[in-house]
Order: sequence, then structure tokens, then C-alpha cells
Amino acid sequence: MPEFPEIWSYLARDPLIWLTATLIAYVIGDTLFRAAGRRPFANPVLIAVILLAVLLRVTQTPYAIYFEGAQFVHFMLGPATVALAVPLHANLARVRKSALPLLAALLAGSLTAMLSAVGLGWALGIRGEVLLSLVPKSATAPVALGISESIGGSPTLTAVLVITTGIIGAIVVTPLLNLLRIRDWRARGFAVGVAAHGIGTARAFQVNETAGAFAGIGMGLNAMLTAILAPIVVRLLF
Repeated sequence: MPEFPEIWSYLARDPLIWLTATLIAYVIGDTLFRAAGRRPFANPVLIAVILLAVLLRVTQTPYAIYFEGAQFVHFMLGPATVALAVPLHANLARVRKSALPLLAALLAGSLTAMLSAVGLGWALGIRGEVLLSLVPKSATAPVALGISESIGGSPTLTAVLVITTGIIGAIVVTPLLNLLRIRDWRARGFAVGVAAHGIGTARAFQVNETAGAFAGIGMGLNAMLTAILAPIVVRLLF
């Protein structure tokens, strides 16, 4: 019988092995999430990331090879971002009624996400490309990567920061908003969509449909506003 390294070397030649591994990792994460009663700490994306990181480490597979096989998932981020127009259209009447509060919250949230990250990074001694990579960390991944590249950051590092931001946001949002006694599902959803993009939006849908819809709206609008404001913030601060 062939040894495991030989079998793995054969399987790893097929790019689909990494797409399959990604899907299986997420299914495992989602299964554990459901088994834990949908508790925030058992976030399926976090579990999938850990499983894939361990697999890459054990098999000594470079990330570039993994990405080549799993890039279809990355490609689907584009259509997923465009699909954010669906909740916006479905809730257009409700959005119009709350247009001014939503715009004020969007502007405050978007600027806070950028300025707080840059301020903390600067205080901790971070400079240059790494600091610039922090600016779009609360925008959805396809938009954040483009922003990072245009302002002189590292798209690869930004991708890590975006995922980390989303996971942390999805974990802390429910207990934090409960602690703050915020009961309006529109406000709860919009806040997590602005702060924690797609992963936070997925969490909002798991909690409440209205919260999920407004999270999708916040995510889409924040991506657009961040693309406009990030270059201005960089020019003013750097």
C-alpha cells in the first residue's frame, strides 16, 4: 500500500482537492455550530479557517497552491457582493423612511472603522504598508482588496484583517448589543453589517430576518462609502 505522503502528493495535483477541502471544512464548521446551539463562539467560518490552516500545515502546502485550487470561492465573492442589492430593494420602503438616521449611522460607522484601526495601529508602532492595509478592514473582501491595493496597502494582509474583523464581529455582536440594550432589529443588523461585513451579516440572518436584511444593506453601503472615503482619509493622514 502507498504511504500517506505519496497518496497526498497525487491528490494535491488536482486543484479541485482544495475547493473540496474548503467546502468540507465549512460543512464541519456549520455542523459544530448547529450542535452548539448556534452560539456565537462556534462561528463556522472560524472553525473552517482553523481546520484549513491545520491541513495546510500538516501537508506543508503553500498558500499559493491552496488558493489556486480554491479560487472559485474567491471568484464568487464578486457576485455575492452584487447580490447585496436584493435586500436593499426588498426593504426599499423601510430604508426610505429611515434614510437620514441610516446615512448618519453609515458615515459615523465607516469613519470610526477606518480611523480607530489606523489610530490603534499608529499607537502600537505600526507604519507604512501594514498600517495602510488596516484602513478598509471593515469593507467586504472584494472591495477591501481593491481599496488596499489602490492606497498602497497589502491586499493579502487586508484579506486576513477583513476575515478576522468579520469573525470577531460575528462572535461579539449579539452579547454586546444585548448588553447595550439595543432592541431595534434594524439598528442591530445595520450596525453589524457596517462593522463586520459578510460574516457579520450571516450571523445577523441567523438571529433575525429583519436584522439580516439591514445588515446586508449596511454591508453594501459601507463598501461603497469606504471606497470613496478611504483614499481621502489616507491623503489627510499620511
